[in-house]
Amino acid sequence: MSLKTDYLKYILHFRFEAGTSRGILTEKTSYIIRLFDDENPAVVGYGECGPLKGLSYDDRADFEEQLAQNCQEFNNLDLQLFSWNVPIVLNQLISPQFPSILFGFETAMLDFLSGGQHVILENEFASGHRSLPINGLIWMGSPEFMRQQIEDKLRAGYTTLKLKIGAIDFEQECDLLAMIRERFTPEQITLRVDANGAFKPEEAMKKLERLATYALHSIEQPIRAGQPDLMADLCQHSPLAIALDEELIGQMEYVHKFRLLKKIQPQYIILKPTLLGGMRHCDEWIELAGRLNIGWWITSALESNIGLNAIAQYTAQFKNLIPQGLGTGQLYHNNVDSPLTIEQGYLRYDSSKPWDFAQLASSSIQSR
Repeated sequence: MSLKTDYLKYILHFRFEAGTSRGILTEKTSYIIRLFDDENPAVVGYGECGPLKGLSYDDRADFEEQLAQNCQEFNNLDLQLFSWNVPIVLNQLISPQFPSILFGFETAMLDFLSGGQHVILENEFASGHRSLPINGLIWMGSPEFMRQQIEDKLRAGYTTLKLKIGAIDFEQECDLLAMIRERFTPEQITLRVDANGAFKPEEAMKKLERLATYALHSIEQPIRAGQPDLMADLCQHSPLAIALDEELIGQMEYVHKFRLLKKIQPQYIILKPTLLGGMRHCDEWIELAGRLNIGWWITSALESNIGLNAIAQYTAQFKNLIPQGLGTGQLYHNNVDSPLTIEQGYLRYDSSKPWDFAQLASSSIQSR
């Protein structure tokens, strides 16, 4: 038995122009890791490395070079893989400066250990017996485009909506929130907003006070990351609960995670395994949040269905979840077909639907 890895560079194409405060997205590049025994190549473990341009800690010019090197180093290990040595291999093989590669290798190894059955963690979600509540994401765009998304999500049965704000006129964004609140109480529809760091420090508190009048659940990252003193002050005095998102990126050491949360004391943190270094690092954030009485939820970060499946299975090991920020697999024209389905605002794994990796066939294999 000789374990080997390679990867495929795969460009995902959006079905629409997806607006964020950092610009318009029309495509997303992911790197799909394949792990297999060269004596039995039919059993393949898949993982996804999906750094986000302009955001990920490992959004660097040498990313693909580093991934190719990690694959080659893995191939030279002559390794026997067990569940207990996955963390050891990750620690020894991959630098913490490449969190999305950590996540890709972690999930590829776990998938391989399941026999290539796309089971990252055995639980009720992976077996199709549990659905996960998720929020309906409203992308930035014209008021008409955002209004249409809201109507579509309400008709689809979502009871939690998350609006990306910070790109169009603030008054127009408030008008959209007011429209929802005129029709639905907070008990009927939960509203979250995500500013992606768009607020200027001098205007942040005033905007938080205005947003609080719409009975929102929370706001993600009102100001840009890297201003811990200001963020701590906002979290202490804001009438609206604040969730840290981008603020967590690049914090790879346990003690640094603790110091950040201890200083800022947010009401919530947002956990994105691709951006934070995989499940083991998310476990550390969750443990620290529990010690400091900080809430949390888990969010995908524009992964294909390969990464989304792994994140959903990881999420499903936790009980009594509030709606999570998991994608729906419906963003892209050319996503990998999977058993992931959406029903009335819940993400479900329908094991009667097969995986189909035909979409990847056009991608060239690298680093074999």
